[in-house]
Amino acid sequence: MRLSDANEPFHAKTVEPQVIAAEPCDDVLLELLDIHLAFGGIKALQGVGFDVRRGEIRAIIGPNGAGKSSLLNVVGGVYQPQRGSMRFDGRSPARMHPALAARWGIARTFQNLALFSGMSVLDNIMAGRSLHMRCGLLAQALRLGPALREEVAQREMVEHLIDFLEIQAWRKQPAGSLPYGLQKRVDLGRALAMQPKLLLLDEPMAGMNQEEKEDMCRFILDVREEFGTTLVLIEHDMGVVMDLSDRVVVLDYGRLIADGTPDAVRTDPEVVRAYLGSDAA
Repeated sequence: MRLSDANEPFHAKTVEPQVIAAEPCDDVLLELLDIHLAFGGIKALQGVGFDVRRGEIRAIIGPNGAGKSSLLNVVGGVYQPQRGSMRFDGRSPARMHPALAARWGIARTFQNLALFSGMSVLDNIMAGRSLHMRCGLLAQALRLGPALREEVAQREMVEHLIDFLEIQAWRKQPAGSLPYGLQKRVDLGRALAMQPKLLLLDEPMAGMNQEEKEDMCRFILDVREEFGTTLVLIEHDMGVVMDLSDRVVVLDYGRLIADGTPDAVRTDPEVVRAYLGSDAA
């Protein structure tokens, strides 16, 4: 079973924010234009702009404090930039917010895990299906006929993800009791349960040993291969970035200083200077 075989996503009857008309570009899924973000006098992002093509793995790198996580928060609607625009899948929201991002097909994992530690692995991943549930909360709680049938269908997809991530042996265990590397897989599974077009990964390898990193790299590549998901990741391990990514964006003090293939970025003088200091360039 593939994720695309599941029921079509249900869109709640809510009023969407104003959408500004944008010229379509079939190859580009996400485009950021001249993004500026500041917190008081601190400029987190200064004129950042780049695109993400469908089906690619795009890395965002840079020294600590470069603005990487702030950029993901802009894409996910957590932060509102003071200037600039974003186009996603041919649409440009006047104001992005997390609920809209989820409905449009943007999901995210976090550097600091945000799992429901007392809930089972299965239930944590099921939580990612809430966006697609047609039945109301009361019907789900009472397990009425339609709600029960829907739960069975949704659970089938979740079981597929559990198999895909090779966490079958822990499916009924509390997520908080699992080793850190396995908790990272559960977090990935919950994000995938949303059936995203774009998956944002905030330091997916953080805190992992070498074996766990190799496993996560394999899963990231398999996510693209099996589900056709486009991925944007922040990662500090340069070996991982160079092996996984199709293209790399480099930020430094909130500014974009390089954008290109891994080979081009690794030898860029501005990148060398940002990481190693002015004497190294």
